[in-house]
Amino acid sequence: MKNQRHELILEIINSQPVSTQEMLIELLAKRGVRTTQATLSRDIQQLSLVKQRDTDGNYRYTFPTAVVEEKNFFAESVLSVDYAMNTIVIKCRAGMAQGTCAAIDSVNHEGVVGTIAGDDTIFILVRSEADAKKLSRKFRSELFYRR
Repeated sequence: MKNQRHELILEIINSQPVSTQEMLIELLAKRGVRTTQATLSRDIQQLSLVKQRDTDGNYRYTFPTAVVEEKNFFAESVLSVDYAMNTIVIKCRAGMAQGTCAAIDSVNHEGVVGTIAGDDTIFILVRSEADAKKLSRKFRSELFYRR
């Protein structure tokens, strides 16, 4: 249910300006998804959404530039994501790992100790296996990101 709600939130904010959580709750309800303000607040945090001014000067929910850059690199360059213990391994198209790794680093993901990239592979050391599982799941979801 959470993943479906997240997908719907992204669809809504990409299709129209949304300036408040109340507005987003109403738009979700119109699409058959009822949620609380507390749940929506957690969703906004988990999706890394921020309020930024649009071209008309109005505030709206969107992705911060670094997150958009990271998601676009993933959509274009990542082939697979896997983990073993507390290490995440990301396979990329040839020559794309270093740029993708820089985009990952720019977001400062929770639990990340460090990253290293070669030509087509990225290793990410995280603090625990639980962190690796969580971050791998997030990265896999970004493989299908469309802006």
